[in-house]
Amino acid sequence: MKNRERVLTALVHKQPDKVPYNIEFTQQAHANMVEFYGDPDFVSKMGNCLNVVRSRPLGGWKEIEPDIWVDDFGVLWNRSVDKDIGTVWNQLVTPENVHSLPFPDPDAPQRFAAVEAAVKDKGDQVVLYNLGFSLFERAWVLAGMENLLMAMLTNPKFAHALLDRILEWNLRVIEHVCALDIDILLTGDDWGMQTGLLMGPKLWREFIKPRIRQMYALTKSRGKYVAIHSCGKVDELFPELIECGVDIFNPFQPEVMDVFDVKRRYGDRLSFYGGISIQRTLPHGTVDQVREEVKRLLDQIGRNGGYIAGPSHEVPRDAKPENLAAMIEVLQDQ
Repeated sequence: MKNRERVLTALVHKQPDKVPYNIEFTQQAHANMVEFYGDPDFVSKMGNCLNVVRSRPLGGWKEIEPDIWVDDFGVLWNRSVDKDIGTVWNQLVTPENVHSLPFPDPDAPQRFAAVEAAVKDKGDQVVLYNLGFSLFERAWVLAGMENLLMAMLTNPKFAHALLDRILEWNLRVIEHVCALDIDILLTGDDWGMQTGLLMGPKLWREFIKPRIRQMYALTKSRGKYVAIHSCGKVDELFPELIECGVDIFNPFQPEVMDVFDVKRRYGDRLSFYGGISIQRTLPHGTVDQVREEVKRLLDQIGRNGGYIAGPSHEVPRDAKPENLAAMIEVLQDQ
């Protein structure tokens, strides 16, 4: 099989000849591996099975002063510590301007230029479009985390209005991107912490579920796979996510859920992407421990398809290069 065929076979819960995999790196982790391998082009030789596209308008992110960036919504990000995402540095949305604050144009053609380039020549990869900050995340980035969570309890009218505006914007973007020949649409929307849902299941069902159902239904009506990225312990939601149309769950963190039990319970209806520990094994384990963990995941989670192997998030800066090399070798040598 070719890599693209491996992914598509796994996603219909059939056994490919090898478990497909995909590895992404933070900037510092990438720099560490360039030094380790002595090869600035090492990623192109790893055999990644996904082409992950994060489409933004040209000039959508700009550094306006050292380590302070602004995105196309006008949110300021301090990247003095976290060079990849950053920390939100302003508040744009309030109850007073929730209906009037301008949003960027979801129909801007340049927003989809990177996707158009990716689908012109898929090669041996599956094209995954990442709609980051897709709902809850977009809302708290605009309004402030504490403000949004409090509004869900004390000012639900404001929370619903903000989430409705974001939903409307997302649906326009989804319409455009699903008109292109992508394979998977991934919505990034962290709902969890290490111990459970940030807002609890009741508020998730009121504010999040009805809106993601619309987003996922539109995506599936266009013949695309639906993936969700949510960090944290959110496995209590898996039956409802399956009901809403989710095909793939990421990042599949072994620190917060029993990935083997989850596979046994949901593996006939849900595929998983991730699973290799970035909090324990890659930064703190030995090479032998890494090899053992990756092989166990391939053998057990990868059985009967439904699995794209990879780290349980982008590789962080503290992951040991020798451990990453061991992970890559095991994945390549299946």
